[in-house]
Amino acid sequence: MRNILHCIIVLLFAYTFRASAQVPVNEVSFFEDERPLNIELSTDLKKLTSEKEVNQYQPAKITCYFPDSTVITEDIQLSARGEFRRKNCYMPSMKFDFKNPSSPQLARLKKLKVVCGCNRGIVNESLVLKEYLIYKMFNQLTSMSFRVRLLHITYRDTKGKIKPYTQYGFFIEDVDEMAKRNKCYEVENTTFNTQSTDRAQMTLVALFQYMIGNTDWTVPAYHNIKLMRPKKDTLAPPVAVPYDFDYCGLVNAEYAIPPEELGISSVKERLYRGFPRSMEELQVCLDDLRQKKDAFEYLIMNFELLALGERKEMISYLDGFYELIKDQAFVKRTFIDEARKK
Repeated sequence: MRNILHCIIVLLFAYTFRASAQVPVNEVSFFEDERPLNIELSTDLKKLTSEKEVNQYQPAKITCYFPDSTVITEDIQLSARGEFRRKNCYMPSMKFDFKNPSSPQLARLKKLKVVCGCNRGIVNESLVLKEYLIYKMFNQLTSMSFRVRLLHITYRDTKGKIKPYTQYGFFIEDVDEMAKRNKCYEVENTTFNTQSTDRAQMTLVALFQYMIGNTDWTVPAYHNIKLMRPKKDTLAPPVAVPYDFDYCGLVNAEYAIPPEELGISSVKERLYRGFPRSMEELQVCLDDLRQKKDAFEYLIMNFELLALGERKEMISYLDGFYELIKDQAFVKRTFIDEARKK
């Protein structure tokens, strides 16, 4: 009788564990979890790093080691994405397609962009970690922003031609999920000029981009900008949501070289790419940024995956912005008088 009872307990435990592991991953809670996610990615790395074709999906196997000890291994599809990194990097940025019959537990993640190191090594890894922090900074300013999930990725080549290596990266929230979270829908295939977007959000975006030293964005071409519109007001001006910050001065990637027509020699040299605003409009957003100064510094200084020297460099660069906006004459000149008119 004791042996039978023991067997029943073991079977019940095994069933309970198996059942809990079979619960589909929910994207909402997935991005609410601040803890890094360890994953192993097995695919034809030679094909991925040599062909780099957008929307040319190839099979891959992913194993996710969740912090609660749940382990999920499923077959997915992935492809290269992005323009610059596909042409100039060893490892392109990627898109994972989880919505497959072969990945039922991860299917609710849909398609997620993956930001990873341009090349191997700690230098490239640090650039990814800095960009991750910028997403987290913008999250603190508005819910109309993309959430991110830090990854510790082990790459394995299914052909056995490339040795395994491990590097940090991160997932970016699916655009439809971000829109749903904000009761919006994505606006596509309609040309908007910058002045036609939601004015308050556009002011915040332009000032944030100036703060981090980013000129690599534009509204009419949808370049590193997504546009959202409230579901309850389909005539409302669309809301601009920025993404892809690797070309900014706060990251200061070696490959980031500003276009000649901008008239700046380095991405660390700030240039305002927004349109003129009234002093009242500017002060509202600048006050928001001032109020978040300590939170930004805390976020960066407590992010120990980055070397202390790099964290201090980021803080120093941000301090430069906060010093500049103390001068009301500078604010008026930069964000009103000398702002772009077209």
